[in-house]
Amino acid sequence: MSHPSSRVQTPIGGTTSPIQPPKLYPLPEPPTPAFIASYTDYKCGVPIVLDLGTWQTRVGYSIDDTPRLAYPTQLARYRDRKILRTFTLVGSDVNLDANTRQAAKSPFDGPLVANWEYLEAILDYAFVKLGVSSDGRVDNPIVMSEILACPLSQHRSMQELLFETYSVPAATFGIDSLFSYHYNNGSTGLVISAAHETTHVLPVINGRGILSQAKRLNWGGHPAASSLLSLVQLKYPHFPGKLTPQHAELLIKDHCYVAPISYADEMDHFLDRDDNLDERDHIIQAPFTEIIQPTKTEEELARIAERRKESGRKLQEQAAKIRLEKLIKKEQELEYYRGIEAKSAEVSQREFARTLEAEGFDDESGLLRTIRNLEKSIKRSRKQDIGEEESDSEPQMFSLLDIPDDQLDESQIKQKRHQRLLKSNYEARMRAKAEKKKEEERRKEVERKDEEWRMNDLEGWIKSRREQRDQVLQKIKEKKRLKEELNNRRSHASQLRMKSIANLASDTPTSSGRKRRRGGANEDDDTFGANDEDWAVYRDIANASDTEEDEEMAETVRKLEEQLLTFDPDFSLDNTLDAQNDWTNSLIHAFLRGSRPFDPSSRAEAHQIHLNIERVRVPEVTFQPSIAGLDQAGVVELASDVVLRRMPREDATVACNDIFLTGGYSLLKGFDERLLHELRAVLPVDMDLTIRRAQDGILDAWKGMRKWVSTKENMTKMTTRKEYEEYGPAYIKEHEMGNMAIV
Repeated sequence: MSHPSSRVQTPIGGTTSPIQPPKLYPLPEPPTPAFIASYTDYKCGVPIVLDLGTWQTRVGYSIDDTPRLAYPTQLARYRDRKILRTFTLVGSDVNLDANTRQAAKSPFDGPLVANWEYLEAILDYAFVKLGVSSDGRVDNPIVMSEILACPLSQHRSMQELLFETYSVPAATFGIDSLFSYHYNNGSTGLVISAAHETTHVLPVINGRGILSQAKRLNWGGHPAASSLLSLVQLKYPHFPGKLTPQHAELLIKDHCYVAPISYADEMDHFLDRDDNLDERDHIIQAPFTEIIQPTKTEEELARIAERRKESGRKLQEQAAKIRLEKLIKKEQELEYYRGIEAKSAEVSQREFARTLEAEGFDDESGLLRTIRNLEKSIKRSRKQDIGEEESDSEPQMFSLLDIPDDQLDESQIKQKRHQRLLKSNYEARMRAKAEKKKEEERRKEVERKDEEWRMNDLEGWIKSRREQRDQVLQKIKEKKRLKEELNNRRSHASQLRMKSIANLASDTPTSSGRKRRRGGANEDDDTFGANDEDWAVYRDIANASDTEEDEEMAETVRKLEEQLLTFDPDFSLDNTLDAQNDWTNSLIHAFLRGSRPFDPSSRAEAHQIHLNIERVRVPEVTFQPSIAGLDQAGVVELASDVVLRRMPREDATVACNDIFLTGGYSLLKGFDERLLHELRAVLPVDMDLTIRRAQDGILDAWKGMRKWVSTKENMTKMTTRKEYEEYGPAYIKEHEMGNMAIV
């Protein structure tokens, strides 16, 4: 398979150098599910740490260093029609085949649980894999994560699920970002959590989150993946491959980054070919099946060429035979008509007139015209066969025309008629030559006046040439647009074309497609063709543009541009139509296909996605939500509002010394650098800013929960089953890592 980037190009110097093939990135696929065996060492009574996220669920015992299970929070139901059974697949198992992958669903709707039946199936899967007994009872305290400002209805339903369905002895809930901050030994600071669904800013003082001052932005990994998928589908509407939200999430993880200083500075000259566009343009290669064309040997090519040569020779022989047959037929017709002409001297005028009428001639001049045309045709055919050119010379002596008919005999009268026809033909050619000469003189006069105008008023002359060029370019653009619309059967142009066809096919077509009024003139009258505009309907019906007209307009543009290049100092080669149509100068081509030519016949290039501006545009929404149509403040505005307006100055100064980043979406390259640069511009200069990342932006929440529950003091902060039965599911036992009980 040859790639267009491997072609050899010849630079101006005349030497050839191969272009290096581009770096291709394979389209990432969701991980293939691996078999996860159930654990047999069930730890009865040991707290179970359950980090329930909208993207991934992580489960393990508090005595483990890492979670035992980590799987996507998704579920799919598959119906096997052969055995009439329905299977429920959880986590990575939904990627077993395309059917289950398309049927995968999440129990969450945004950050909130919407389908508790699905969530119960996901928790069943986790407990079974941990080795919990099959009766469904879980004799372990549960530490579970929840979102910031979790609604009381969600909290109540989750407690009912744990205590009523699984009969857990105790349970507690906490905010995942606070657990991550706790694991990284944070005390007072500003926690910025960029998670799968949302991004929130939470001030923490002495280890306790000030939840009343927290701020949230509805943007995270999942909205970003949906935005990237929409941008790619809009960029490549006819992409032959299948792109899924899972593909988009992996593309963001592997290829997107945050502009380190400024989005505007990053976008400035981003698509310039001369500024290492190949490094910024990531080419994603989707899977495809290459159609291998069989290669032929030299012997086969020689045989094919010989067959083509033989076929051409036979066609030439057939054409020569057909020409000979036509020539013989014309000679026979000429001999026959000459015989009729010879009878004119033998028979009477009346009998000769009847003979002419029987042969389809009105008079003798028609017969003579036919004989003359046949002589010319035969002469032309014979000279074409022997390679001679036809002489256009005509006799210029017409001696019999000035002699009266009464002084001529019958044969001389016939010759006189013949000379009259020859003279008419000769005079017509002379008039044509004179008109041609007159047209040439008129053209020279127009050129002289145009040159005189240019010498006297160069600015006006240039302005006129530019206006003429713009008018022709507008016509070319309009024809191109109309041709594209005709390819779309739902467009207005296609509908008008179909109406014209239906009108012409009807028994009583209306003139120019206009309907007649009832009760008016005779409806059977058809005036189509009375106006010249009526014949344009045939051009509207044609699905292709007039080639001759296109070539004429292109030639007109070329001549105008040559004049402007010669006399207009502000018109350069970059302004010409050829330069504008050159893909090397096209910003659209750079956006769609990068810095290399595009080969439409290549299946590999047809299955390629060029990520360039999208790599920066999608993550930029966190800082400028208006890019994605969100009427919200960016993360920098939220952080500055919390620090400057909602925290005491002393606490804000300490908090700025420990700005903590956590969450999977915060792992994008350049996130911390951009945040530091933006905050430095809005916060007071006397505030020291320190930004640090979590050791593991994804797993630190689970490790923080494990660390928190490992102390006896924190075990007393859990809601026991007795307290649940006494106070009900709406009871919240507050602690420094959880949400507040808001009435």
